[in-house]
Amino acid sequence: MEALDALLHRVSVPRLLDPAPNAAQREVLFQAALRAPDHGQLRPWRFLTVEGQAREKLGELLAEAVKLNGEASEAALDKARAMPLRAPLLVVVVARLQDHFKVPQSEQRLAAGCAAHSILLAAHAQGIGAVWRTGELSYSKHVAKGLGLEDNEEIVAFLYLGTPQNELRTAPVLDTADFVSAWG
Repeated sequence: MEALDALLHRVSVPRLLDPAPNAAQREVLFQAALRAPDHGQLRPWRFLTVEGQAREKLGELLAEAVKLNGEASEAALDKARAMPLRAPLLVVVVARLQDHFKVPQSEQRLAAGCAAHSILLAAHAQGIGAVWRTGELSYSKHVAKGLGLEDNEEIVAFLYLGTPQNELRTAPVLDTADFVSAWG
């Protein structure tokens, strides 16, 4: 797939089935992520893969976080437990924030976000379905601790990857004039 095709036609794919990306496809995904813009070459990211029974373990961790947030209804707990089961592979994109004299943490966080986006583009280019999800549990200290994050790390994205269940939707064509203007 041509780079411009991936950039212009990538869409989120929320309905995902087995199989998950294979080892060669994953290598491409992560190599693409490592090419994200990175002021200072800090490499302010790392990635956790969650698949198989680890998805159920993550679901329990999410349910615990929901309980700690004060929502104890069985429906809310079941929803949290089911979240990681929506795809055969999840990639947790983690920003590794460092103190640096020249590169503020806000830039490092953006770089990790660019790495996540690169994974989405590389997935689309390989015919892999993918969707970026966050939500309040992404910011939970309990979830971060359960995933083994350090104090200087944050979850940027939960990327869900797998085989698209349905035909991909067509990306809407937006009018660039609605978003671009000259300054000065």
